[in-house]
Amino acid sequence: MKLFPPPVNRAASYLLLMVLGLSAGMCNAAMHVVYPLTSIDDDTDSRYDYDWAVLRVALQKTEPGYGPFEMKQSTQAMSAQRVTQEMLTPGGRVNVFARATSPGLERQFLPVRLPIDRGLLGYRMLLVRQNDLPRFAAVRSLADLAPLRIGQGKGWIDVPILRGAGLTVEEGSNYPGLFAMLAAGRFDGFSRGIDEAQREYKERHAMYPSLTIEPTLLLQYPLPLYFFTRRDEEGKLLAQRISDGMELMIKDGSLNALFQQYKGDSIRAGGLSRRRVLHIQNPHLTPETPLSRGELWFNPQTGK
Repeated sequence: MKLFPPPVNRAASYLLLMVLGLSAGMCNAAMHVVYPLTSIDDDTDSRYDYDWAVLRVALQKTEPGYGPFEMKQSTQAMSAQRVTQEMLTPGGRVNVFARATSPGLERQFLPVRLPIDRGLLGYRMLLVRQNDLPRFAAVRSLADLAPLRIGQGKGWIDVPILRGAGLTVEEGSNYPGLFAMLAAGRFDGFSRGIDEAQREYKERHAMYPSLTIEPTLLLQYPLPLYFFTRRDEEGKLLAQRISDGMELMIKDGSLNALFQQYKGDSIRAGGLSRRRVLHIQNPHLTPETPLSRGELWFNPQTGK
């Protein structure tokens, strides 16, 4: 008995070929990643260099599973508020940003709940005027610090944390203006991350020679810095890719290596062991914060 093959459904075969072709094209298409340019009327803003270096390595490490990518910075400078607006706009000019987390941000956007800087942002030193060093040297508690005014940017998550600890906070409308406000006596201390304070002092000492790093105090509160993406399908894919890449970096040690490359000198220069630590609670963390994963967080005792 002679067997004949079933009749060919040419339309179905053509459709299948189209689907396979589109799938192959999608696998080969580069994922476009655009992060914000944050420098506004100020050429000195290196705050996010490390974050974008982490992002690039995370994308590189996931190329075998996710395919190629194109990563670039937005051409137009944006304030934090503008970044949020662009992210909330479908097809906005950026599709990822890095920021200290808050419940509001985690509701609006998809957080990659892996602290980019291993929680270092929550260890805070103060930029102060040199003439005020004796006032800060006398501080032994948060109650002692309360009469001194702390400067922060408008809308920063640190503002409610510091005010919740009973401290007086003065807000500035833009980042570069905060240094001018401190020099002019509008507030007494600018609370900055360990590496931020070291870098900003070097970058701005010539412009503001009266400013210095306060050498005796260290404010500490848990403050994760996350990558955020949109809550659409493209954003979900990008968030998962970043998460997978960062997990690989944690396991192979490349995240810590990059952390030490960008932050190590500032940590050592900060002299943490010589400082009085004032612990502050952060009631604004969500239950999903991975505080139980010790390998994700900076250890001030070891400097790693």
